[in-house]
Amino acid sequence: MTRLGSALRALVAISAALLAVTAAPAPAVHAEQEPKAPKEFVALRTVDPTIIEEMRYTTEHNFVGEPVDGYRQRLCILTRPAAHALRQAQRKLLRQGYSLKVYDCYRPQRAVDHFVRWAKDLEDEAMKAEFYPLVEKSRLFLDGYIAEKSGHSRGSTVDLTIVKLPALPTRPYVPGEPLAPCFAPKSERFPDNSVDMGTGYDCFDTLSHTDDPRIQGKQRANRQLLTGTLSALGFVNLPEEWWHFTYKPELFPDTFFDFPVAWRSLANH
Repeated sequence: MTRLGSALRALVAISAALLAVTAAPAPAVHAEQEPKAPKEFVALRTVDPTIIEEMRYTTEHNFVGEPVDGYRQRLCILTRPAAHALRQAQRKLLRQGYSLKVYDCYRPQRAVDHFVRWAKDLEDEAMKAEFYPLVEKSRLFLDGYIAEKSGHSRGSTVDLTIVKLPALPTRPYVPGEPLAPCFAPKSERFPDNSVDMGTGYDCFDTLSHTDDPRIQGKQRANRQLLTGTLSALGFVNLPEEWWHFTYKPELFPDTFFDFPVAWRSLANH
């Protein structure tokens, strides 16, 4: 069996095991009252099941500190062209001994609204020590970390990283555990299984800027590997966030969707 074939089989097995452990059932809702995804949207795992999915906003391990509104299941949904472009990127990386890992994909508007409500509650700083230790919460809007609209809601934007193979699952976050700054050395940060990018995901700090000159050596090489692989396939990086990429041209450049992140949203496809 080729190296690529072995990597594919291993990643499919890991993905199946993770899904068996972490799949969260959707809460009971009136299906007819929920908006549905247009037919141009797909679940990433139906396009490429080898891409690792660690959907942070379904958990407590994010800057809000609780599961975010609209994330009903641990599922990456994207427009079909974006998903197929990620599949191409994954094939390139597998040949080099790496895998993509997505943190967030399509994001419903109700999730963005949740972020906005949280940002306005200046007393809630439960996750400050990890995600924004050097930024006053009152400045999150002014500094551009939180906004009332997100490109993720258009369906062609994805937050992701690279994992060295063989990949072991990131350990579960334990609510209330001690927090380390997202820009601390990798050995001190939350033990994400990704390669060292210089900061953790969703780190509200200028060190997260993709080309920040303070990021050098292997950390810079890892960022360049991610950016170079994706940009060659039509993705455009947001310079302030090394993990944030949008596939161009977008199918829905002016539409911000609000269907839940759930299989049910794709049921009529």
